[in-house]
Amino acid sequence: MHMISMAEQLRRGIRRGKRRLAAASPRASSAARSSFGRYFRLVLSALVCFALLSSASAETGKKVLHVLAWPGYADADVVKNFESRYDAKVEVTLVDSDEALWAQLHAQNPASFDVLAANTAEIQRYTRAHLLAPLDLQSLPNTQRQLPRFQARASIGGLTANGAVYAIPFTYSSMGLIYDRKQITVAPRSMRELWNPRYRGKVLDFNSAQHNFSFTALALGYPHPFDLNAGQMRAIAHKLVDLRRNLLTYYTLPEEATAFFIQHHVALMFGNYGTQQVEMLRRAGADVGYVIPDEGALAWLDCWAMTRAVTDRALALAWINYMLEPDVSRLLTERQGLANTLTAPAANSQNARIVWIGPVENIQRREDLWARIVSGDRSERF
Repeated sequence: MHMISMAEQLRRGIRRGKRRLAAASPRASSAARSSFGRYFRLVLSALVCFALLSSASAETGKKVLHVLAWPGYADADVVKNFESRYDAKVEVTLVDSDEALWAQLHAQNPASFDVLAANTAEIQRYTRAHLLAPLDLQSLPNTQRQLPRFQARASIGGLTANGAVYAIPFTYSSMGLIYDRKQITVAPRSMRELWNPRYRGKVLDFNSAQHNFSFTALALGYPHPFDLNAGQMRAIAHKLVDLRRNLLTYYTLPEEATAFFIQHHVALMFGNYGTQQVEMLRRAGADVGYVIPDEGALAWLDCWAMTRAVTDRALALAWINYMLEPDVSRLLTERQGLANTLTAPAANSQNARIVWIGPVENIQRREDLWARIVSGDRSERF
């Protein structure tokens, strides 16, 4: 049952969060740790209850669609409307990193997911691994509502392979710097500000091997952040070890980052979820700014795709088409602060450099180095 696996995933997330807080700066108080634990235990309890209800409903004989997605992509009311329209049950499993998404599809006894949301770099990876099924565009009429640049699928790396379409764009965001306006009155100009000693113990970073190596490559001026040689990888590893001096901790989910940011008066954060995090922080009462650094910012384009393990192709295609309806796209922007593919975003006055993420030179090498970095390995050992 996928919802139970999601509960187990969040239970593990609680343990990871506690370990990170325990190893974080002394500024992280015991009261804050207790608050964090209570918050996630409440969320976990609610999800477990929902899982049991979901299990009971699945036994009524309705068609079931298994969805693997990111937070905010499949809200309860959006799911309920789909279920009512198609007389089906949707079971959603949430992930908090690209690594977790890959792991879900490569478990020892993998769950049978029908559709998933992933960025274009990961879509290429899944397509090469023969995990995705080609899409029938005739069954996706809402793609004709998308902005012209998203209908030009052949021009977007990762969407097509051997003449077939494997993914449909859904939402996107840059991954810039989020800063507390009260502590930083002038917007930071460079990603290198994350290493500024004045922010000791007041920086948050996203727990991801791929993105950390790529954004640090940009900060160091390397021209190809997704294709690093051995010397560049070593230099970046040293730089990321140095970053630990400034860190409060690492985060995974945007809700987790919001709690850390507010409770511990964080000054600066690498915004992996971009504008979604900005929206969440502002709704929580934080006075934050968002900036694309001069050296550029990574950006992701998340898409819906159908797996080769799909059990009901028609229902899976109906889900992808439903995700492109104007009302659903509008809610994504209004609730999550994320851009959708149907309406053009407000003009950005910045002459920003956006670097769309792509497949990296060696995923395993990055993940192995990252595991050593977050575990506290010393710089001279790299």
